[in-house]
Amino acid sequence: MGKKKKPKMEYRYYRIPPGSPALALLGEEWTQHYGRSPDYLHFHNHLEIGYCYYGKGLMTFQEDNLPFQGDMFTVIPKNFPHTTNSSRDTLSSWEYLFIDVDGFLSERYYNAPHMADRLVRRINRSAHLVRVGEHQETAALIRQLIEVMRSQKELYQEEAAGLVWSILIRIARWNHDVEDDREFPRQQSSLAISRALNYIGVVPERPIKIEELASMCHMSETHFRRIFVECMKTTPVEYINQVRIQRACDELKRTNDPVSAIASRTGFSTLSTFNRNFRRIMGVSPQQWRKKPEFYEHSLLDYAIQPLEGWGKIPPPTDF
Repeated sequence: MGKKKKPKMEYRYYRIPPGSPALALLGEEWTQHYGRSPDYLHFHNHLEIGYCYYGKGLMTFQEDNLPFQGDMFTVIPKNFPHTTNSSRDTLSSWEYLFIDVDGFLSERYYNAPHMADRLVRRINRSAHLVRVGEHQETAALIRQLIEVMRSQKELYQEEAAGLVWSILIRIARWNHDVEDDREFPRQQSSLAISRALNYIGVVPERPIKIEELASMCHMSETHFRRIFVECMKTTPVEYINQVRIQRACDELKRTNDPVSAIASRTGFSTLSTFNRNFRRIMGVSPQQWRKKPEFYEHSLLDYAIQPLEGWGKIPPPTDF
């Protein structure tokens, strides 16, 4: 028997204008009948925020069909399969914002990459279809950002950047999970050990000696261990393991690589050590964790991806 053919999915690539914190797709052209079918999915290279002014239909998030109507908005992470289908013989009015979350936060947390990584993971954790009345303040920020991008008054990019930052922080709060408190304990004052935290976040796959981290922070090893525990509520070794396991989780979500290869790439000398630490920190084995339904990026491996820039050359009826 021949190999089963993968279903198709579109990858729609958008370019953020240089110097701008967002790409805005605005105007009457986005008032139309959307859709082909709930099975005709696509994903983007950036976070998509959509604001629906009026209309109704179904928003498909992976395999879930959710009804939408006017005065609702969506927050859809990059690489998240989705599509919009208007109800039969109806028009829906949407406007869209695309944000390069990784680039935006990396620039603003250039001296604290571990913080940027944490926020990016939070923001990309799940998609949302939200009624304006349920999150009025966030909806108001989105509408304000849309109008700033539409009017393009003097210093609009600076104003837009502040709004983007506020919106991203709110999304990160929505996506808080109990695992966050275990993987990234609340910090009291990590300034004294920030160089060590940044180094661990950048190179968790390398052998890391506590003595080396203490030297970076101009402390004795004993003093460094004490300050680290006070700030992070965990030991340096445990924190390194947590960061390594989180890096492994990212690879388990996005690749079909063997667990043994991922363990090696994330700094564990043996597979048994990796498995033991993974189960202790995450509560399940790597294989069990990989099968969680919320890890939508892994599902992309089951599709034949068709890359397009923006909407590409897609004839009507449209699908966004």
